[in-house]
Amino acid sequence: MGRLVRSISEDGAVLMMAADTTDIVAEAQRIHGTTKVVSAALGRLLTGASFMGQMMKEEKGSVTLRVNGGGPAGTVLAVSDSLGNVRGYAANPKVELPLRPDGKLDVGGAVGKDGYLGVIRDFGEGEPYSGQIPLVSGEIAEDITSYYAISEQIPTVCALGVLVNPDQSIACAGGFLIQLLPAADGETVAAVEGCLEGLRPVTAMLADGMSPEEICKTVLKAFPMEILDSFEIGYRCGCSRSRVERALLSAGKKELEEMAADPITTVTCQFCGQKYEFTPEQLKKLLREAEEQ
Repeated sequence: MGRLVRSISEDGAVLMMAADTTDIVAEAQRIHGTTKVVSAALGRLLTGASFMGQMMKEEKGSVTLRVNGGGPAGTVLAVSDSLGNVRGYAANPKVELPLRPDGKLDVGGAVGKDGYLGVIRDFGEGEPYSGQIPLVSGEIAEDITSYYAISEQIPTVCALGVLVNPDQSIACAGGFLIQLLPAADGETVAAVEGCLEGLRPVTAMLADGMSPEEICKTVLKAFPMEILDSFEIGYRCGCSRSRVERALLSAGKKELEEMAADPITTVTCQFCGQKYEFTPEQLKKLLREAEEQ
């Protein structure tokens, strides 16, 4: 399980969330067999989605982040529920790229930056809210920061990181998100900026064994920080056979009839890899049930 904490400054001017998502990103890597650079891209997006999902007040709400940057990884997508549990995938999980000149994984090269970050908030009822912004760098954290500045006018700092071992396994993953609240003034802004100067990468903090609580207090060292709450979060897919059946029905009668001509129709969940098999008789039964409704 991963863990996410929320904290607030003593004066109520700064909100900070921090998370250790190592286990979550490791599970995503296991399911999708992602290469190092795609693990970093997907892992960052999963962590960012968890922060945004946790901020939803609706119990049945969810947030979907979709990055289409024109890079070889294709679409990278992450979905979070309102508790911060996430799932996701990359269209091409097997991308291999050389390291950047600074020795870091070229996430921006894999994702691309000729495209958009799309955000869909589903409140569990009514019409979902959707918005999108042009990508800044394809490095994910900068793009989420830009989304909040452009779409929601909330001064935000987002830092995300994934450290991958030579054997493709995940050494550590996580991040933090800082937002200025209405009580913030010029002094608050200057103090936050001062805290961020020369700050170590979040993966370095996690690799040293720092907890999300310790990250909050270390990053915003100029502020007395109060931990509001702590949550266990995980990689969770809500797929089921009944959901797949509804998806098949939504494809239409003609499509189902064509599927029923095959000996077996196999549907694979993009998020968790679970396979669901349907015989022609089962597909025909679905058609009959739909016609009777």
